Amino acid sequence: MEFDTKKPQEIMTLLDEWRVHTMGKSPVSHDMMGRCHDRPSHYVAVMEFSSYEEAQRNNRMEETERFAKRMAELCDGPIVFGDYDVIREDG
Repeated sequence: MEFDTKKPQEIMTLLDEWRVHTMGKSPVSHDMMGRCHDRPSHYVAVMEFSSYEEAQRNNRMEETERFAKRMAELCDGPIVFGDYDVIREDG
C-alpha cells in the first residue's frame, strides 16, 4: 500500500488493533512500513503472504475490511494497492 497521511501514529495504532483482532486468523507472514525521506507524509506498507490466494483470503476478512475503511479516513487522498510477486530475495 502507498498512502499519504498526517496521522501516521493513528495508522500504526490501527494496524496494532487489526493484528490483535486477527491473531490466529490472518495469513500475513511479515509486514513492514516505511516513510519517504523526501516526502515525510508519504508511506509504503508491505504485507507478505505465503501465496496470492492467502492474500485474497486476508482481503476478504471482515476485520480487514473494517481496517481499510478506517485507514482511508486517516489518509490524505487515495490508498494505492498493489499485488506483487517476490522475484528475488537476498539476506
